[in-house]
Amino acid sequence: MPTNQERRDRYATAVARYFEAWNAPGEDERAEAVAAAWAADGGYTDPLADVRGHEEIAALITAARKQFPGLAFHLTTAVDGHHDTARFAWELVDESGGGAPVAGFDVITLDAQDRIRSVYGFLDRVPAA
Repeated sequence: MPTNQERRDRYATAVARYFEAWNAPGEDERAEAVAAAWAADGGYTDPLADVRGHEEIAALITAARKQFPGLAFHLTTAVDGHHDTARFAWELVDESGGGAPVAGFDVITLDAQDRIRSVYGFLDRVPAA
C-alpha cells in the first residue's frame, strides 16, 4: 500500500503533466505532452467541451491557446486526492501582468500507469462574451 507521500507525489506528478500539456507552446510539443499526460482513451469534460482521445484533447487545448494567446495555466491550490482521484484549482494568467481572466477547478482520475483517464472541469471565472 502506498504511503501518503507517495500518493501526494503521484497526484502532483499527474497534475504537472496536465499543466505541461495545457502550456505547451506548439502543436507538436502539445501532442507529445497530451500523450504523456492522458491515457489513450482519456477524456476531458467541462461546461464548454466534452472530448476523448489524444487528438481531440490536443485540438481542444490548441483552440483554447488561440483564444487566449500569451496566457498560461497556473496551479492556485495544493493538489488533493484519494484513491485514483485528485482535485485542484487553477487560473489562466496573463504572463505580462494583465491578470487572470479565467479560473477554474478540476477533478481528474488516473489509471494504473498514473495517466489521466478523465478530467471534469468547472469554470469559476470566465470573461464576458
